[in-house]
Amino acid sequence: MIQTSVESKAIGFRQPFKEQIKTHFDQMAPELDHWNNRNRYYYRDIERLHQFLAPTGSRVLEIGCGAGDLLRALAPSVGVGIDFSPPVIEIARQKYPHLRFHCLDAETLDVGDLGPAGMTFDYILLSGVLGYLGNIQSVLQRLHPFCHDKTRLVLTFHNYLWEPALRLAEKIGQRRPQPSQNWLSMADVINLLTVTGYIPLKKGRRFLIPKQIPGLSYLINRYLAPLPVIKHLCLTNFVVARPQPASQPAVGRSANFNPPPSCSVIIPARNEAGNIEMAIARLPQLGRHTEVIFVEGHSQDNTWAAIQQVINDYRGPFTLKAFQQSGTGKADAVRLGFDQATGDILMILDADLTVPPEDLPHFYDVIATGRGEFINGSRLVYPRSKTAMPWLNTLANKIFAQLFSFLLDQPLKDTLCGTKVLWRKDYQRIAAGRSYFGDFDPFGDFDLLFGAAKLNLHLVEVPIRYQPRFYGQSNIAHVKEGLILMRMCLYASRKLKFI
Repeated sequence: MIQTSVESKAIGFRQPFKEQIKTHFDQMAPELDHWNNRNRYYYRDIERLHQFLAPTGSRVLEIGCGAGDLLRALAPSVGVGIDFSPPVIEIARQKYPHLRFHCLDAETLDVGDLGPAGMTFDYILLSGVLGYLGNIQSVLQRLHPFCHDKTRLVLTFHNYLWEPALRLAEKIGQRRPQPSQNWLSMADVINLLTVTGYIPLKKGRRFLIPKQIPGLSYLINRYLAPLPVIKHLCLTNFVVARPQPASQPAVGRSANFNPPPSCSVIIPARNEAGNIEMAIARLPQLGRHTEVIFVEGHSQDNTWAAIQQVINDYRGPFTLKAFQQSGTGKADAVRLGFDQATGDILMILDADLTVPPEDLPHFYDVIATGRGEFINGSRLVYPRSKTAMPWLNTLANKIFAQLFSFLLDQPLKDTLCGTKVLWRKDYQRIAAGRSYFGDFDPFGDFDLLFGAAKLNLHLVEVPIRYQPRFYGQSNIAHVKEGLILMRMCLYASRKLKFI
């Protein structure tokens, strides 16, 4: 009885705020299109951001959908919007009858309110709505039943540094009148996501000039706004998050995987004859079944013969396959191996064995338990011999790591490590969208990293102890390939950062 009384008082404290917000939007409903058109330059940028993050044909739920313009811009296969203002929802239904709109309060949203129980969405949008919610934590918690393991939450909100400027814009008639609202920092939003069971994947800031000044606004918003330091002054903040995966035991401590995922290990091999037998001898069993795929690429030693000999002599539990490239480069080899793979999880293991095969169970553990969706090896955590990685290579690796952290809006310590692990179904999505970046990566690592970032995959790193090679020499031409990498970064900046 005491608890009920306390809850009633808490609801009573929140009610005036909620009623104020609802009354405001009920009264403003007839003017929404007027104000949206007046600030079309700003709203078009919001649409452009969401179109980058949420592919056409996705299943999309928008919380606080307003008149439905953003939802319509995404061209979803299933589009559902909710808003607690009846006049606003009626406008949305009239404008976009092919979409579904419900007059619901997000703070009381329940399973079954939007359709059959168990209905889930690929993307859930909260665009510009956090400031109007009486209990943000409750809303985020109530969204879990509408998520599957690949659902992405996309939250956009104003930078609180802009509060004085936005209030001034209201007073001079350049912005739609606003009720009292919450002002949240990036740290506030990330904390709320964390405590409500979500993992923030990326965060970003954009849009420095919200009004169109011919020529000037485009240049500043596209090229100046994304730069370090300056980006903290931008108007729009955004965060992409995923639901926290269900708790699962680490591999090797329990048999509760039902069934454990299978694994395909792709080993690109060029001039690595002396490492082939050792690669199989040192490789642990991974998951339900391990498939090993060698891809040989125009070797000048007897690598192909060594691969054939190992396959003929092998009597162990692995399935061994071998292919020869018709094309050139590691990217071509990796793609050939991935296309031939049948495992649930795909791994790349360089045939030089500088990444120890014995470390692969650590990668498997992380991805199979849902702690990451794209696992990147990091050679820069543990001490390394100068033979394995000279100081100039270490410096280059750290420079490219900083560049990619900036481009991907996710921290990365070592982008050039050859060992990368992902789900086969996610690789197929990356391959399907490869045309967005173009097919010019001769290494394959960045094709995968760019694609994973575009899909908002949960990217994490697993440290490995980088070892000197026992056979052969590196196939890397450092200066030439460094210039290629730099050109790729410049190209990717236009596709990932300056959108």
